[in-house]
Amino acid sequence: MRLERILVLFAIVALAAGAAAEDITGTVLIKKRLTRRNVTADVSVYQRGPAVQIGKDSQQDPIAYEESHVAIYLEGTGPGGAGETGAAPLQVVQMDRRFVPDLAVIPAGSTVSFPNMDPIFHNIFSFSKARTFDLGSYDKGETRKVVFPKAGIVEVYCHLHPNMEATVVVTPNRWYARPDRSGQYRIPDVPPGQYTVVAWHKSAGFFHKSIVVESGRDSAADFFIPVEADAR
Repeated sequence: MRLERILVLFAIVALAAGAAAEDITGTVLIKKRLTRRNVTADVSVYQRGPAVQIGKDSQQDPIAYEESHVAIYLEGTGPGGAGETGAAPLQVVQMDRRFVPDLAVIPAGSTVSFPNMDPIFHNIFSFSKARTFDLGSYDKGETRKVVFPKAGIVEVYCHLHPNMEATVVVTPNRWYARPDRSGQYRIPDVPPGQYTVVAWHKSAGFFHKSIVVESGRDSAADFFIPVEADAR
């Protein structure tokens, strides 16, 4: 009987803790193109095997493109630490001499696979401080995996194709988001407390806002980029 009461008590506490978590929502507003067009000479003449043309951006609207290339996350490890991510496996595919997607956002401790879907060799590498690696050359149908143990910005390139570049934003915890096509984002189930919300854009840099999450109501943090970029 005593054990049953203890289990019920634990269940009540767990439900209360879950109910206390709230959402952080906001809007990312960008009014001009920030990303330079990557103009690269056709290097297919130097390739072994069939020529592969460079793929085009799937997002044609320049403003929608910019807003879709923002990562938003909370600073610090947060309750439970950075290791309990529960994140699904992620792939960054090499296809049409591009990385798809060219921006990935993952919590620290996650693994990313880099499958090659082109009929040519790729050699993926990064010299970034947060994660340095060189996967060597590998052919179509093969893949390599990389673990990202700590938070930071990881720039990824291909030794063989200078036009290829991607960014992996490794967040310190599981509270992160990407804006939708209208610039709206939502970070769900954030426990009450004081936080710093970070927005990052490759060309514009970092933006920080302090907010307080209170039980019973959602909190909001809007970002107008590129105004008031933070040097951090």
